[in-house]
Amino acid sequence: MEALIPVINKLQDVFNTVGADIIQLPQIAVVGTQSSGKSSVLESLVGRDLLPRGTGIVTRRPLILQLVHIDPEDRRKTSEENESKSRKNGCLYKGIDGEEWGKFLHTKSKIYTDFDDIRQEIEAETERISGNNKGISDEPIHLKIFSPHVVNLTLVDLPGITKVPVGDQPKDIEIQIRDLILKYISNPNSIILAVTAANTDMATSEALKVAREVDPDGRRTLAVVTKLDLMDAGTDAMDVLMGRVIPVKLGLIGVVNRSQLDINNRKTVSDAIRDEYAFLQKKYPSLANRNGTKYLARTLNRLLMHHIRDCLPELKTRINVLAAQYQSLLSSYGEPVEDKSATLLQLITKFAAEYCHTIEGTAKYIETAELCGGARICYIFHETFGRTLESVDPLGGLTTIDVLTAIRNATGPRPALFVPEVSFELLVKRQVKRLEEPSLRCVELVHEEMQRIIQHCSNYSTQELLRFPKLHDAIVEVVTSLLRKRLPVTNEMVHNLVAIELAYINTKHPDFADACGLMNNNIEEQRRNRMRDLPSAVPRDKAAAGGSQSVGDQADGGTGNWRGMLRKSEDGMSVDKAMSQPSFPASPQKGNAINLLDVPVPVSRKLSAREQRDCEVIERLIKSYFLIVRKNIQDSVPKAVMHFLVNHVKDCLQSELVGQLYKAGLLDDLLTESEDMAQRRYEAADMLKALQKASQVIAEIRETHLW
Repeated sequence: MEALIPVINKLQDVFNTVGADIIQLPQIAVVGTQSSGKSSVLESLVGRDLLPRGTGIVTRRPLILQLVHIDPEDRRKTSEENESKSRKNGCLYKGIDGEEWGKFLHTKSKIYTDFDDIRQEIEAETERISGNNKGISDEPIHLKIFSPHVVNLTLVDLPGITKVPVGDQPKDIEIQIRDLILKYISNPNSIILAVTAANTDMATSEALKVAREVDPDGRRTLAVVTKLDLMDAGTDAMDVLMGRVIPVKLGLIGVVNRSQLDINNRKTVSDAIRDEYAFLQKKYPSLANRNGTKYLARTLNRLLMHHIRDCLPELKTRINVLAAQYQSLLSSYGEPVEDKSATLLQLITKFAAEYCHTIEGTAKYIETAELCGGARICYIFHETFGRTLESVDPLGGLTTIDVLTAIRNATGPRPALFVPEVSFELLVKRQVKRLEEPSLRCVELVHEEMQRIIQHCSNYSTQELLRFPKLHDAIVEVVTSLLRKRLPVTNEMVHNLVAIELAYINTKHPDFADACGLMNNNIEEQRRNRMRDLPSAVPRDKAAAGGSQSVGDQADGGTGNWRGMLRKSEDGMSVDKAMSQPSFPASPQKGNAINLLDVPVPVSRKLSAREQRDCEVIERLIKSYFLIVRKNIQDSVPKAVMHFLVNHVKDCLQSELVGQLYKAGLLDDLLTESEDMAQRRYEAADMLKALQKASQVIAEIRETHLW
C-alpha cells in the first residue's frame, strides 16, 4: 500500500514534463480563507520552514508539493549519484544538511538543501508570473521535498479565499480565486483539505462551503481546525472537534500553528509540534491522540493511499485509452521524411489517384453531407443543365409581330404567295442561339466542381499533404492551371456544337418531317370535316373548286411539304366561320379574322386571316425544329465536356504533376514541413511517450499492493 503514493508522484512527474492536465491524478487540495493557516499546516507536515509567510495574500500561485519519504540507504545512494553535481555546486550533503532536499520542476535538476533558498525561489517564481503586487496566477509551481521525516503525500497549496481586492488585484479577484480553487477541487480524484481557523465560527467557513459545492456528500472532504490556542478565553473547540457542530465524513482534526512571533524568533517546527502536543494534552486530553500535526500527516497519508487504490483501475483505463488515441494521432501526422524523392513521387501519385477516384466514385472517403466529384458532375449534366434547357421556351422572346415582320422582310418588295423559307430559317436560328448560354454555363459549373475536388482530396483523402503546405499549394496550382488550359478548348467545342446546328437547318430531318406530316394530316382532317359540314346554301361547284385547288396544292408540293400545308391551312380557315355564320362563307376580305393561336397575343392591330395562318405555321415549325436541336444539344454538350475537360484532366493529371513538380531543385522546398505540423507531431510524440511511461509505472504495481 505504501508504494501507491510514490507511484502517483511518478505519474505526476511524467505528465509535468509535457505540461498536460489530461489525466486527473489523486492529490490533496488545501482550501481555506486568507490567513487561515493553510501554509502553516503544510510546513508542519514537511517539518521545515519552506513557504513564504506574512500577512495578507502570500500564496498567489498553486504550489504542488510532493513529499517523498526516503530512508538512509536511499539518501546515501542519492548522495552518491549527485556527488559530482554537488561538487560542481561547491557543497556536499553532510549531516542534517544532506538529509533533506528539494527540487523544482522549473529549475530542472538543481537541488536545494537550504530551505531558505527554497522559500526565496518560491517568492521569485511567484513574482515572475504573478507580479510583485498581490496579483494571482493559475500556473502552478511544482516542488518535490525528499526527507526521512515526512510521509508520502501530494498536496496542492491554493491561494486563500478573499473578498476585497487590494493592491493591483483586479476587481473580480474573488471570482478568479474561486475559479482557481474549483479547478483543483472539482477533480473527482482529489481529496479536499478544508482549513478553518478555530477562532471563527465553523458555520461561516468559506472552505467548507466551497468543498460542499463539489462534494455534497463529503466523501472526499477532511476538515482541519487551526489556531486552537487563539480561541477566546472561556471557550473551546470541543464540540467542533467532536463533529457536533458540522459533521464531516472524513473527520475533523485540530492543530496548533506557530505564531508570527514564533516564526520571527526562529522557532523550529519540531519544537512547535512538541508544544502542540503539550497544549492538546492540557486542553483536550481526551482528544489529544486524534488531533495534532502528526496525526494529520498519518491520516492524510492513509486517506490518500486508499483514495489512490480506489482511483487506480479507472486511471489505468484512462491512460490506455489516451495512449491509443495519441498513437492514432501521431500516425496521422506521418513520419519525418527520409527519402524526399520517393516521398514526393508517392504523394503526387496518391493525389492523382484520389482525384480520379473521386470523379469515378470509388474514393476511399465518400462525402455523406452533399454530392461531390463525379456524382456532382452527373447532377450538373442531367439535373441542372437538363432542366435549364427544358425551361427554355421554344418561342421565348418571339412575338407574333416579330414572326410577321420576319415573313414580310423575307419577301422583299413583292407580296408573297407563300411563306418564304428564309423567314423560318432566320427565326429558328435566333431561337437555337439561345441554347448557347446555358451550354457554356454547364461547362463553367463542371469546371468549378473539378476545382472543388482538389480541396476535397486535400482535406479528406490525402492527409499527408497538410504536412507540406508548399507542396499542397504547388499541386493546387498545377491542377488549377491544367483546368484553366482546358476551359477555353471545351468552351470552343460547345460553341462549335451550337454553331454546327446554326450552320445547316435540316428540314429533311426525320423527326421534323414527321412533325410536318402530322400537321398536314391535321389540316387535311379539318378540310374533310369542313366539306362534310358545308350547308346546302353553298354551291357544290365552289366546293369542287376548292377540292381541285387542293389537288393543285398537292401537285405543287415538290418545293416542300410545308408549302402545300400552308395553302391547305388557308382553306381550313373557313371552317369556324362557316359554323358561326352558315349563310355566308368566310372571306378574309371581309376583315372578320379568326385568331387561331392557342394563347391570345396582344398586337397593335388586328391580323388578317392569312397573316394569322402564316404566323401559326411558322411558330409550329420553329417549335418542332427547336425541340430537335435542343435534344441534340442536351446529348452532345455533356459528351463534349467529358471528353475535352473531365477525361482529359483525368488522363493527363499525373504526368502533368510529375513533369511540373518532380524536379531535383524543388525537392527541399516542396517537402518543407509546416512549423505547426512539426510542433504538433513533437507534442504528440512527447505525450505518447509520457502515456506509455505512465502505463509502465502503473503496470509495475502488483495486485497485492492494492490491498
